[in-house]
Amino acid sequence: MAATDHDPESAQLAKALVAFSVDGAFPEEGISTLVVDPSALPAAIQALGQAKATLQSEVHAINQETADDVRSWKANAQSVQDDVLRSKTLANEILRKAETPQASGKAIREAEARSEFLARELNYNRQVQDALRGIKAVSNTLDMVEQARDERRILDALHLLEKSWTQLDAVPVNRSCRAIRLLDIRAFELKSDVHEVFDRVWTTLVNVDVEHGRISISSSRQDEPMNLSDAVVGLKAYKEVDERSKQLWQDVDRAVLIPRMDISQATLPAIHVDGDILEICGSAAQSVDTLFADLEKVFSFLVQRLPSDLVDTVSSTLLPGVIHKVTKVWLDSFVPASLQDMEKFQSVIASAKEFCNTLKSLGFSNYGDLQDWTDNAPRVWLSKCREAALDSVRAKLSQGLGASTVVERVEKQMVSRSEGMQLAANGATADDEDHGWGAWDDGEEEPLQPTEEIKGPGQSTTSDEDEGADAWGWGEEVANQDEKPQTVDDAKPDEDDDPSAAWGWGEEDADNADADDIEGPDNTKPQPQPRASAPEPREITFRETYNISSMPQPVLELIYAIVEDGAALTKDTYATSPVAAAAAGLFSLPTLALAMFRAVSPYYYTSDIGGNMYLYNDAIYLAERLADFAAAWKKRDDITTRAQNMLRLDGDIQTLQSFATRAYSKEMNVQKTVLRDLLGGDHSLMHQDEPESCISLAVARVRSMAIAWENILSRSAWHQAIGSLVDAVASKIIADVIDMSSIGQDEAYNIASWISSVTALDDLFLPKRSPSAPQSKSLSNKGETDQVPTTAQYAACWLRLKYLSEVLQSNLKDVRYLWVESELSLYFTVDEVIELINMSFEDNPRTREVLREITQNPTPLGHS
Repeated sequence: MAATDHDPESAQLAKALVAFSVDGAFPEEGISTLVVDPSALPAAIQALGQAKATLQSEVHAINQETADDVRSWKANAQSVQDDVLRSKTLANEILRKAETPQASGKAIREAEARSEFLARELNYNRQVQDALRGIKAVSNTLDMVEQARDERRILDALHLLEKSWTQLDAVPVNRSCRAIRLLDIRAFELKSDVHEVFDRVWTTLVNVDVEHGRISISSSRQDEPMNLSDAVVGLKAYKEVDERSKQLWQDVDRAVLIPRMDISQATLPAIHVDGDILEICGSAAQSVDTLFADLEKVFSFLVQRLPSDLVDTVSSTLLPGVIHKVTKVWLDSFVPASLQDMEKFQSVIASAKEFCNTLKSLGFSNYGDLQDWTDNAPRVWLSKCREAALDSVRAKLSQGLGASTVVERVEKQMVSRSEGMQLAANGATADDEDHGWGAWDDGEEEPLQPTEEIKGPGQSTTSDEDEGADAWGWGEEVANQDEKPQTVDDAKPDEDDDPSAAWGWGEEDADNADADDIEGPDNTKPQPQPRASAPEPREITFRETYNISSMPQPVLELIYAIVEDGAALTKDTYATSPVAAAAAGLFSLPTLALAMFRAVSPYYYTSDIGGNMYLYNDAIYLAERLADFAAAWKKRDDITTRAQNMLRLDGDIQTLQSFATRAYSKEMNVQKTVLRDLLGGDHSLMHQDEPESCISLAVARVRSMAIAWENILSRSAWHQAIGSLVDAVASKIIADVIDMSSIGQDEAYNIASWISSVTALDDLFLPKRSPSAPQSKSLSNKGETDQVPTTAQYAACWLRLKYLSEVLQSNLKDVRYLWVESELSLYFTVDEVIELINMSFEDNPRTREVLREITQNPTPLGHS
């Protein structure tokens, strides 16, 4: 019972004795004042014995681990001791001999050599001792590094590591020494271990959860001896500031900024800050103000929580990408494409400027793109208008031609009565302020002289006026010679001028295009026959309809809207607007929109049959409407003089007219190439296996194009286009016939039969031909006999082809008659007729007589 009562005192006594014996620690005052009971001594002795045994086991373990080193050190120490003893013996011997006066010179030299050797030995021993002390110091320092690592004192560990390397460099031993190499390896292993501990500490202080959109930044933790500032010092020690900061900003961007700035999402998260934690949660409005407020939270959080060394890297790493998204994605999406929503745009500019000031106050500098965006608001807005205009044209074209629309072309010209009659015969519509074509009456009657039409073989020459002329009133009395014509802008050019110039065609050439096609289709108004006494010309308004696609109107509406905005910006009401300086730039956008139309439209138009003709009509329609708009613009009184002078569409109008001509010429070249290929291409039609089939295909092709184009082109343009195709067929047949070496009777009959099937295309050019009627059978029999086809007015080789057929079917007498008394000489030269006679008839006196008569009479009708 007594022993039990003293057990606590025995334990305290034993613990104090062990601590004093092992560590040299003095016991606390409470223990040192205890009265030692003899019964407590056995327990204390027993504890001392156990401590002794523990120390012995540790010493034994150390001896086992360092046995080799101890033996080596012991051998070295013994060697040193032996050397010291020998040195003492030698020194005593030297002293003894030095005291002996009989010492010889040899003995002195030996003594000196021994003395030098002993000095070197002593110096070596001192170096060995210094090396051993240095190695021991490095080992002790590395032990301290291990202890600091285990206690997570990273900075202390790094400082001690640096100290160990300094000590290691100071050890006077070669680096190849095994002991030095082992210490060096141990130091690098400790550096890696410390770095792993540093990684764990850094993750504890700065943690970015990308998956959950959460950022946690703590300046210090209770369970961590290292704070965030010390961590930055560690980063510098490991030279990882740039690498760590780059990775940190990438994680911040993926965790918070990308989800918050993804404008394509229907719902965007909001950013909330709670102490050391920033996270995305809830929802935010898709507005610039809300975005800037959330971005301010992010950058303020980083500035307040992170050391300045890391914050400095934000401007070069994180901020450029954020500013790029803000300007190119968010701000640009809020830029209006017109003057509408301009107040909202001004609010966006103000918010952007305020955000720039916020970034500046936070110490950031690399936000130049945002500053440029706010400083160049007019340029930004103009770029958006330009982009929207081009995209609008491109989008409309991509939708296809759409439904066609009938439009009317109105032209005023000064024409004579003979010209008016020919236009009337071709179905042109004219009206004036009085009575149309019949307003020429001046009270005097002048009989209308018939205009002689040159008929083909087999057709009669008639002086009866066409029914169409009566409808126009050209059979009435001549107008008063003293009547002055009205003055109009589109006056008819002189007879020496190109009649197509008033329409703007014929400016640009196309590859391998005929002259008539290059100039455009509307240059085919019949040329007036000269009259002995013609009445004074007068101004007449011509009206003609044609079809356009659905594309021109949106383009016109776009251009009108753009220039209206430009005109509005020149007014005083927009003087303080941030985009007022963009007024001049707006007036250049129509040119770009029209350039886009010209660049992209050929791709979309050619996918439809007759697409190039629609493109021709659309381009002409655009040019006409723009010309009217420009003329009316100059007369407006609700816009400023500056706005009136800024609109310059003349160049665009001319370019559109040239573009229309190229589209027309391209289509004509394609169709002529197809026709030529159907007729044998570069080879003669007469050498084809089935010439009749080739002729039928070519005729069918012409009729199919006539049907396709009839609901697109105006009547005048349609007549020229189809006439040009007919002329291409006629030219190919004539050339192939003339190139023959001889023509037999059967061949002549076959060729005439083929020509007859081609000349059936006359029914396309009957004045009263019904729209889309493939043949003249749609007319009454009386109408057929009364009408004279106008094919020859649009196909230059048409009568030439008919006369060729007549020659091939005639004998020598008929050929002579056609040349001398008829009009063959108007369409064939002397050489061509002689060549045809030589190919078709045998060489005999009668043939030579006809040839001689034709040769001696080259101009039987007196023409030059």
